[in-house]
Amino acid sequence: MSNRKSTDFGRAISQFFQEYLPAQRGMSVNTIHSYRDSILLMLRFFSDDTGRKIEKLKLADFTAARIVQFLNYLESDRGNCIATRNARLAAIHTLARFLISGNLELIAPLQDILGIEFKRGEIKRPIEYLEHTEMEELLARIDRSNWAGQRDYALFALMFNTGARVQEIVNLKIRDVRFDPPHQVRLQGKGGKIRLCPIWPPTAKLLWKLVNTAHCTKTTVEAEGEDPLFRNQRGGNLTRFGVRYLLRKYLPPSLKQGAGKSEKRIHPHSIRHSTAIHLLKAGVDFATISQWLGHASLQTTMRYARADLDLKRQALSQVFPETLGTPKAGHIRLDGSELERWLRRI
Repeated sequence: MSNRKSTDFGRAISQFFQEYLPAQRGMSVNTIHSYRDSILLMLRFFSDDTGRKIEKLKLADFTAARIVQFLNYLESDRGNCIATRNARLAAIHTLARFLISGNLELIAPLQDILGIEFKRGEIKRPIEYLEHTEMEELLARIDRSNWAGQRDYALFALMFNTGARVQEIVNLKIRDVRFDPPHQVRLQGKGGKIRLCPIWPPTAKLLWKLVNTAHCTKTTVEAEGEDPLFRNQRGGNLTRFGVRYLLRKYLPPSLKQGAGKSEKRIHPHSIRHSTAIHLLKAGVDFATISQWLGHASLQTTMRYARADLDLKRQALSQVFPETLGTPKAGHIRLDGSELERWLRRI
C-alpha cells in the first residue's frame, strides 16, 4: 500500500507538469518553471520533515498542517517576503485542485489545503537596484582570462544592457542574437510574447567572442543556432539558480548583507531594476521603457519613478529651486543625450 501511494504521488506530480499545466491550463513555460520551483521546494521540505527521500513521499504527507509549516519556513528560514510566500501557496493550491479530480477519497484533506489563505498586510519593500558605479564594480570583479569568466561578464553585461528577466536570458539561443548591425536580441517574455531589444556593439562583440570560444570546434555559428547562448560547465543551459549563484559570487563586499554590510537585498532581478532606473534617469520616456522591459502595463513602469531618490530630489528642486539645486543624475544627463555613451560603457 505504501509503495502504491508513493508511486501514485509521483505519477500525479509528473502528470501535473507534463499534461495538466501546459495542455489543460495552457500555462507558459516561464509560469510552469515558477510552479516547478515552488513544488520542488515544498517536496524538499517534506523530505526533511518526514526523514524520507522525495521519491518515497506519499499523498498522505500532503497535509494542510505541513503546508503551513512550509510557508512559515519560507519566511523565517529562507527570508522570503509575503509576495513570494503567496506565490508558492498559489502553486500549491493549483496542485491541490488537480489532485482532487483524481483522488476523491482525499477530498477532505485537500480542501483543507485549499482553505489556507493568502497572507495579507505585506509592507512594500523599496525597489533594490545597483547604482552605475556598483554595476561597474561588479563587472570589474569578474576574471575574464578564462571561458567561465568571459561567459559571466557577457551574461551580466547583457542583463544590464537589455533589462531582461533572468528566465528570458537563460532561455536565449544563439539564433536569438543578431551579431550584425543593427545588433539586437530576440526575447520571449511572459505569456510567450516576443520582443526585440537593441544591444550595443560592445555587448554584441562580447557575445560573438563567447559563442566562438564555446563553439570553437564547430564550423559555423549558424550550424549551432539552436544551442543555448549561455551554457554551464556541463554544456547545458545555465539556470536561474546558476545566475543567482554567480551574482552572489561577484557581488562587491559592500553590497553583501550582514553586520556592517549593505541593507540592500540584491538579486538577479535587481539588475533589471537597475536598467529601468538608469533609463529613467537618462530621460527616456515611460512608454519606451515599458516596451524595452516588456511590461504588460505602463503602470508597472511608473513605479520606478517612485523608487529613485535622485528623481525625487529633481522634482523637489523644481518646486523650491532656490533651496535645492538640480543634482546630476549619476553620470548621465537627464535629457538623454548621453544615453548611447552610457550604454556603450557596458
